[in-house]
Amino acid sequence: MRQELFLPTKGISAERALLTIGAEILSTLETPAGVSAAWERYRATHADGDRELITFDWFALALSALFSLGLIDWTAGGRLERRDVSA
Repeated sequence: MRQELFLPTKGISAERALLTIGAEILSTLETPAGVSAAWERYRATHADGDRELITFDWFALALSALFSLGLIDWTAGGRLERRDVSA
């Protein structure tokens, strides 16, 4: 993945940077969830309309980034879960 997608740039606002989206996704994964449920949780947290909602493909790209960073994984039941990362 290109570095320009992770951090805010001239072309990508702070709200759309994958680092921001990934952090927001992690905050919604307090309990394991399927991809569809995680998407709905994410959308529900942004229902106030203060900012533009991302598309599902951008959400999926953020999930891929979280997987590649080892921050989420699949449960035995096929749900997404946050991984504990030691400091």
